[in-house]
Parts: sequence; C-alpha cells; structure tokens
Amino acid sequence: MSIGIERSFDFLPVNEREPKPRKRGITEIRGPYYAPVGKRYLLDILETMGAYVDIFKFSGGSFSLMPGKAVRELIDTCHGHDVLVSTGGFIERVLTHGPEAVDRYLRECKAMGFDIVEVSSGFITVPPDDLVRLVGKVRDLGMTPKPEVGIQFGAGGASSAEELEAEGTRDPSQAIRAAKRYLEAGAHLVMIESEGITENVRGWRTDVVAKIVNEVGLDKVMFEAADPEVFSWYVKNFGPEVNLFVDHSQVVHLECLRSGIWGTKSTWGRVVTYKEKAREAAPSRPKLVEPTGKGRR
Repeated sequence: MSIGIERSFDFLPVNEREPKPRKRGITEIRGPYYAPVGKRYLLDILETMGAYVDIFKFSGGSFSLMPGKAVRELIDTCHGHDVLVSTGGFIERVLTHGPEAVDRYLRECKAMGFDIVEVSSGFITVPPDDLVRLVGKVRDLGMTPKPEVGIQFGAGGASSAEELEAEGTRDPSQAIRAAKRYLEAGAHLVMIESEGITENVRGWRTDVVAKIVNEVGLDKVMFEAADPEVFSWYVKNFGPEVNLFVDHSQVVHLECLRSGIWGTKSTWGRVVTYKEKAREAAPSRPKLVEPTGKGRR
C-alpha cells in the first residue's frame, strides 16, 4: 500500500508516492482559465484524486473576474484537501499599473488566503533585480514565491508558433542564472515556461531542459507540461518524481503514468521506482555470559 495514501485495491502494487507535503513528484493543476472550475467540480477532483494534487493554480488572473465569495470557496476547498493555492502569473499584468498596485495586490492575495504567488514576466521586460526583490517581498508577507523563467519572448498567451518564432528566444543561460538567483532569494521551486521549449515550437528544445536540470537541479524546478505527450516525455526521461504542471483534466492521466499502472506503448510497464521498506527490527538475542569459574565444582 502506498505510504500515507488511501486507495482501493491496495493489494495491487504501484509506484509509491510520498505523502503531502511532498518535496518531489509535485503536481500542480490549472484551475479556471480555458473552462470554468467551480467548487462542486473542484470537489469532484479532490475527493477522488486529491491525494495526488499538491497545488491549484488560477491562470490568467481569472480570480479577478470572479465574485470574492467564489474565490474564497475554491481556496477553502483546496485547503480542506491539503492543496496549496497559487495566483498564477497575473502579477506581470499588475506590474504595468505601478508599485502601489503591486503592493495592494500582494496584500489582497494574503488576505484572500493564497499560499503561492507566481512571479512571472513573460510579456513584459523587467530588470532581474526587480524580480528578485519581488520574490523577497512575497516571502516577507508570509507567502511562497514561485518565480517563472523561460527562453521565449512573449510567452504566456497561447500565441502561435509563427508569432513566437518572430519574437525570438533567449539564451538558456539567462534562465538558469535567473533561477539560481530566485532560489538564493528564498524561492523553493522555479516554474519553467513551456513556450519555446515544448509548446508552440517546430521542434522540442530538449537540450534546454537538460541544461536546466543539470545546472539547477531536478528537485528545484517544475515544468509546464499541459499536453499528454509532453508530460509523458518528462516522466520517461526524468522519472515519475519530476515536478509537473498540467491541466485539471489531466491529473488522472498523469497519476496513472506516475504510479506505473497504465501508459502508452512507449511507457506501459516501464515507469518504476525502487523504495526500500523499513526493515523490522531483528529480535534481540540474549547475550552470552562467559563463565567466571565461580561456583564451579
């Protein structure tokens, strides 16, 4: 049976998952964006697969269009299932309104109960020092900063491959340097933007992924992978404990792959882990006492 996770048919072996809060194999799911996600739908997800969901992310600033009561209900529902809640990368939109708007935004995030503030700048150009200061500010307010880095200019808005190709890409070393600075500033995990790497590109930049993993560390990054072919590739190449961001509709698919119970032709039966079970203490044996010669006849 998986440690700390209740499941039916627990006599059948699966790849064991760490209980929450996890430090690896983290799954973040997208909330409202491409489709509405309300409390009742979210409850369906968390009552069935909540043990495998670590973070719930509002995308595209969707919370700013919803009634406050609905936002709080979603946040409370997540917290009731040990799921952290992220703002998504909306702060880059707020940054265009100036420092006062940013300060008020962060205070409101804290008051609403958000756990994680994603610090991204896919559409805007912000000095690296400013982003590092934002990471520190989020941390000082008692929330967890989750900065995002990438190689694609203009990433984050589902632009076409042709549009992004015209924008150009950054040298991966810039993203790596930024990720290291964010971690030094107090971030625990860095999101890797998929555009320019596996999304809206003519060919996947797997070389970029390898450089990031080698220089930053697999446990320090999370990859955007909201496409089954993409998250299957990550699991195949980096194992089931890679940190991934997927759509809410894909959490079952991803966990079937992580657990090793199902997959495609290239993954079925090939995703495995090796965990040593705690050994039972051997029964103590009585110590042999050497004869002293006393009392002998």
